[in-house]
Amino acid sequence: MRFHRVPWRPDAAPASTESRRIMGPGRRFCNNRDMIELILGGARSGKSALAEQRAAESGLAVTCIATAQAGDEEMARRIAQHQSRRVRHWALVEEPLHLAATLVNHAAADRCLLVDCLTLWLSNLLHAGFAARQAEAGEEVNCPLLAFETAALLDCLPQLPGRVILVSNEVGLGIVPLGAATRLYVDDAGRLNQSIARIAQRATFVAAGLALELKGG
Repeated sequence: MRFHRVPWRPDAAPASTESRRIMGPGRRFCNNRDMIELILGGARSGKSALAEQRAAESGLAVTCIATAQAGDEEMARRIAQHQSRRVRHWALVEEPLHLAATLVNHAAADRCLLVDCLTLWLSNLLHAGFAARQAEAGEEVNCPLLAFETAALLDCLPQLPGRVILVSNEVGLGIVPLGAATRLYVDDAGRLNQSIARIAQRATFVAAGLALELKGG
């Protein structure tokens, strides 16, 4: 199967409804879901360690797709900690925005792609485009970059060869945030996690280093 990268264009048509932006309840997916795995958890829950363990146990060549950006010294230290824990011969691709195209370009039947993490990627999209600014201004969120990249991810995942493990934060268990942009982030992260879980073969929630199987497994 051959895939072609379709780059985001500033004039790309935005999503027409709230459900189309992220969740798309009526979206139709392929049935080939057996290689997609979602691992959820809070901060320092052990979700990344579990994802790395399962990637190592897959028996496949592993490529890590890191979405974090070292915007300050603290984030740089966090990134370094993740890098030091990974198996040294694993390949590494850094992609903060165009996740779907990166998955398409690197997926193969004999390869495991480990994406860490979806929520940092979503945060990057919210601030790289118009979404965060629109939310803070009290406007309707209508961001072509956010709509295009999230739709592209949900569309490409069921078609990818090989195994894909996606790490994501569960950020909706606390109080409702005061800031409009933060509320948007929490809401969209929840919708994104639901959408990925629907098409994944396996979904796992991690707390205190313990894994709770939500689906498959």
